[in-house]
Amino acid sequence: MTRAPLRPLDDALAELLAQAQPLAGMEQVRTFDADGRVLAQDLVSQLQVPPHDNSSMDGYAVRAREIADEGVTLPVTQRIPAGSAPGPLAPGGAARIFTGAPVPEGADAIVMQEDTEAAGEHAVRILRAPVAGQWIRRSGEDVTRGAVVLARGHRLDPAALGLAASIGADRLTVARRPRVALFSTGDELVMPGEVPPERMRPGAIYNSNRFFLQALLRRLGCEVSDFGIVPDAREATLRALDLAAGEHDLILTSGGVSVGEEDHVKPAVQSLGTLDLWQIAIKPGKPFAHGRVRSAHFMGLPGNPVSSFVTFLLLVRPFLLKLQGATDVAVRAMTVPAAFDWPRADKRREFLRVRRNAAGAVELFANQSSGVLTSAVWADGLVDNPAGATIAKGDPVRFLPLAELLA
Repeated sequence: MTRAPLRPLDDALAELLAQAQPLAGMEQVRTFDADGRVLAQDLVSQLQVPPHDNSSMDGYAVRAREIADEGVTLPVTQRIPAGSAPGPLAPGGAARIFTGAPVPEGADAIVMQEDTEAAGEHAVRILRAPVAGQWIRRSGEDVTRGAVVLARGHRLDPAALGLAASIGADRLTVARRPRVALFSTGDELVMPGEVPPERMRPGAIYNSNRFFLQALLRRLGCEVSDFGIVPDAREATLRALDLAAGEHDLILTSGGVSVGEEDHVKPAVQSLGTLDLWQIAIKPGKPFAHGRVRSAHFMGLPGNPVSSFVTFLLLVRPFLLKLQGATDVAVRAMTVPAAFDWPRADKRREFLRVRRNAAGAVELFANQSSGVLTSAVWADGLVDNPAGATIAKGDPVRFLPLAELLA
């Protein structure tokens, strides 16, 4: 039997994303509750931000042309705190003003408090001649009325929520959450808490993938149905897949779907829908399955924990964001120097677990095995090393921050 060639990661991702049509449906949520959600409609401002010219300093509002030299003394004709409605500035006068307060009509500059001194109870001496426009924030300099401040497909973060609130949006229209069914397969799996370590049977392992996959799915805004460990029996597998397909957008499994394996997931998926088995040219990773079970997407990840973790970040994460209509699913890479040697070139594209040091270079976790989950905890990023490439200390490498991949 001829083994299928390894598929490049970029080709596999492009094919997956082409099938990830945004889900139908949207909902309105409170802006307070919208962190991590994807906007389903443009957010258009109905007002200017700031709504009026205002002072960016505590000081005095003046007419710059009335202060030609230092040492000019002006009467203080009004006091303008933030939130007030000032009257026009009297000719030849100054208005005491505070940060964020509206600039009175007629004033064209703010003299900050540090450049003045009191000249009696109701007068101020200007110690530095102002320039027209100084320390004034203009109406609309942040947001203009009618502007799209956040576009459809934008994934909301705390700064975006603050911007939405600044134009008065207390609710936002977002894409509905993807519904994901999570399966674990493998007779060797045991749930933490069910069997203490000293009573583990030979060959048994704790089900770690179930925990980090569920957390990753929730971080991406998904509604997760945890189907637990499906019994290693054809009929049980068929029933679980059939139930999940009717109520979920994606069925996600880890382990048990790989070229040459005699498992129940593979034939069960094929009997209910379609399944493609890929060998992707990445390390860790490689075995990956995708297809359909009735109307639901199906994805099968490798069973080794680091392989499952990395493959999820590289393939499942962008797929789920695209399902929600996100327009930006790529991770911004950085170029940083390597603080290690990697003399062993691999035919696959490698994703090495690394951590930045105080000098900004990346250090390598000593054990890069796909079963060593401590490497993913220790690391703060992945080095994307091209197939066939070696790395010498000091070489520039492509660094993918986990802070972005896990957001």
